[in-house]
Amino acid sequence: MKLLLLFVTLVVTGQVGLAQQRGFPVATNDESGFVSIFDGQSLAGWAGDTNYWRVEQGTLVGEVTAANLLKVNSFLVWHGGEPRNFELKVQYRISANGNSGINYRSVMVTNGPWAMRGYQADIDGRNQYTGQNYEEKGRTFLALRGQVTRQVNDQLPEIIGTLGATNELLAAIKNDDWNEYHLIVSGNTLTHILNGHVMSVVIDEDTKNRRFDGLLGVQVHVGPPMKIEYRNFRLKNLTTLPK
Repeated sequence: MKLLLLFVTLVVTGQVGLAQQRGFPVATNDESGFVSIFDGQSLAGWAGDTNYWRVEQGTLVGEVTAANLLKVNSFLVWHGGEPRNFELKVQYRISANGNSGINYRSVMVTNGPWAMRGYQADIDGRNQYTGQNYEEKGRTFLALRGQVTRQVNDQLPEIIGTLGATNELLAAIKNDDWNEYHLIVSGNTLTHILNGHVMSVVIDEDTKNRRFDGLLGVQVHVGPPMKIEYRNFRLKNLTTLPK
């Protein structure tokens, strides 16, 4: 745990180079060990409601139209395993009214045919929530954009650090263009990085509710018509960092 807290301190204070030298995970362009989990041509390996999900010109498209509005959030779920400690990189583009997210260490639930509960790297077209850690159908907001938090049983998240000025982090997110999410998930430390900027970090010490493995999935959300596109899904399995 002390080593993970040191990693958070180094990232928060901007000492990314030192963090990397000491073997802690930071955003890099290194693609070694990453494996593609989306073939760009079909939904092979994924399952969900094809009324909302399709493949088009090499991208995974989730779309809600006026003719097929949702009553509950719906997910497209990767069936290639239940990653435990991993890095995930993926590019996304979202419409102005869009609302989506990347779920991980999640489980399927019964209050919808394709509903999930678990950690989510949030995405929305207005960038009100993009970058935060939100637990879908669970504890809800675990860390807002710019926060490092510690989550303990039956308590609200404790803010233990910040990741930069809110306007600077917001400026790193591209509107109507492709962005790259990089998730680093190891042990009980969950790091969301967007376009090379660390957006949120959660240290989950909630032994009642945290999970150490589970499903990956992507979301289309209830609300107005929207469109989300994903491409270049790459997954890398990690060994657990010492606690």
